[in-house]
Amino acid sequence: MSVSEEYPQHPVYDKNTIEFVTVAAEYCSFVERCGGMGERVFLDKMAKLLPLLYLKMSLVPELDTSSISDLITYVSERQYDAVRAQIQAIVGEHDEYLEVFQEDMKYSDTPIVASISENLADVYQQLRDMIGNFQSADLAIMNDSLITCVDEFRNYWGQSALNALRAIHNVLYSDEDFSEGEELDDEQNEVDFFND
Repeated sequence: MSVSEEYPQHPVYDKNTIEFVTVAAEYCSFVERCGGMGERVFLDKMAKLLPLLYLKMSLVPELDTSSISDLITYVSERQYDAVRAQIQAIVGEHDEYLEVFQEDMKYSDTPIVASISENLADVYQQLRDMIGNFQSADLAIMNDSLITCVDEFRNYWGQSALNALRAIHNVLYSDEDFSEGEELDDEQNEVDFFND
């Protein structure tokens, strides 16, 4: 008997949950392989992935309460910085934008600068940690990793995804020309998380 047959009614095995995890895995894979990609190609893909990711997350059903306290963190600070730097190298001068949807903005007399690369790396970190724990195939760990991901979505990375999408939209639909780089052929630019 398969695990999904044993727990057919559990929200972890719900169609919407599986679709969200699938899109999250696609996002993480794309971010890990994007080194050397041209800016327009990268931003165009992100402009499609981010809304889909947001939609799929919003459809995840209510999950059972948490049963364990410790989940494994898969993305180290070094790996996070590598992802952020890789994205920053692609986006270049378009990386920074003025942020208006931050709590600190209420108390600031000056504009707050945010970056697409940091927003996308924040989303990546949450999703990659969830996927790593999800791959354990342990129902309690899968459940708790999704609960954590949903909570972080509501409190943090959902807004990061939307902020990045707003900035990406602004870049994509400006009158600016893009200088395009190589397409995924340069394996040396890929971030390898399994051999770090």
